[in-house]
Amino acid sequence: MMGIILLGVSILPVILLALYIYRQDKYEKEPLGMLVKAFLGGIVAIPMDLLLVSLINGFYYSETVFYSAFIEAAFCEELCKFVILFLVIWWNKNFNEYMDGIVYAAFVGLGFACVENILYVFQGGLGTGIVRGLLSVPGHFLFAVIMGYFFSMAKFSKNGAFGYLMTGLFGAVLAHGLFDWMLMITDKLHPILAILLFLVFIFADIILWVIGIRYILKHQNNSQFKS
Repeated sequence: MMGIILLGVSILPVILLALYIYRQDKYEKEPLGMLVKAFLGGIVAIPMDLLLVSLINGFYYSETVFYSAFIEAAFCEELCKFVILFLVIWWNKNFNEYMDGIVYAAFVGLGFACVENILYVFQGGLGTGIVRGLLSVPGHFLFAVIMGYFFSMAKFSKNGAFGYLMTGLFGAVLAHGLFDWMLMITDKLHPILAILLFLVFIFADIILWVIGIRYILKHQNNSQFKS
């Protein structure tokens, strides 16, 4: 019974966010088959990430919080998700309007987050599931919105596509790295400083949501199918 509860807690935020972004694609819904493909691509990104982390750590390794947050987590995870997004979506005929980049990136990110969340929740228990459902899974979603926003800008720009692609990738890496760093570093601080930093983290998380929603609204308004 507890296993069913933990599984439900693990996947519920993923389902809710997937439904949310699907509903935001107001003017031309993406084929469900392509959304499933993007979601499964996010799952495939997990072994890619493990391999990439292993390769990088074979050349250089640091036990610092910065290294764990920005290199092992943010850079490796977002790069793998970016590669999957590019391979699956860039040349696909269904990628035909601005909002599509955000939708597909979100489904890749949620596929990754779903499996990662299940693993962490079954290891850490119900409390871990609640915290991750409120923070970590939405975090992956918002990093994907940043990546997807600039992914679409690259696709439909007449020049500067590479710049937009790199902005999307490293924008997601920066947001992810700061997100993880602020959570990780609190364990090493004096309790008072840890509380203050966590308040800063909550404020930064709110700002991240504001940015994500603005990006979604901008690409909704850019839709060529908008009447």
